[in-house]
Amino acid sequence: MMKVYGDYRSGNCYKVKLMLHLLDHGYEWVPINILRGESRSPEFLLKNPNGKIPVLELNDGTCLWESNAILNFLAEGSEFLPSDPRLRTQILQWQFFEQYSHEPFLAVARYIKVYLGLPDERLAEYQARQLDGYHALNVMEQQLARTPYLVGERYSIADVALYAYTHVAHEGGFDLSHYPAIGEWLARVASHPRHVGMYDQAAITATCSPDP
Repeated sequence: MMKVYGDYRSGNCYKVKLMLHLLDHGYEWVPINILRGESRSPEFLLKNPNGKIPVLELNDGTCLWESNAILNFLAEGSEFLPSDPRLRTQILQWQFFEQYSHEPFLAVARYIKVYLGLPDERLAEYQARQLDGYHALNVMEQQLARTPYLVGERYSIADVALYAYTHVAHEGGFDLSHYPAIGEWLARVASHPRHVGMYDQAAITATCSPDP
C-alpha cells in the first residue's frame, strides 16, 4: 500500500489525500510534524532531500515529492487528467499559477495565522500577503465566471491543486464573500461523491499508521 507522509492541516498534503480518495485508492497516512523538525530528520531526508511534505512512497519504495507532480502521477489515465495536449497544458498553467501566484500568499498567510498563532514579528508579513492573495483570487474568479471548472467543463487536477488552499482561505484572513463564482466552484468540488475534507479525521484514522 502507498504511504503518504504529511500533515493533515497542510493544503499541499491535502491535495494528495483528496486525489487518492477521488481515485478510490487505499493508502497509509504517516503523520509528520514540521514544527518539530520531523521533515528534516536524516530518515525523512532519504525520502525527500528537500525536507518538505508531502511525500508519496510507492509500493516499491520509490518516493515522489512536490504535491502537483504527485497529482500528475496519480491522475495519469483517469478522468482527472485529460489526454488532449492543449487541456493538459492548461492544467499545468493552473498548477504553476497555484505554486507561484497563489500558494505563496494564501498558504503563507494561513501558516502565519494557524500554525504560528500570528506572532507580532510576523504581522507585517501577514498583512503584505493579503494584496497578492486577493489578486490570485481575482484571477480565479474571472475564469470560474466563464467555466464551471478551471479547465472547462470537467473536474481535473487543476481544481484539486487550487481547491486545497482556496477552501480554507478564510483561515488566512481572506474574505471570499465577494467571489460568487469561487463560492459556487468550491461547492461543486465538495459535492463529488468521493470528496473528503481536509479535517476529516475519520478518513485519516482509517488509513493512518500510529505515531512513532
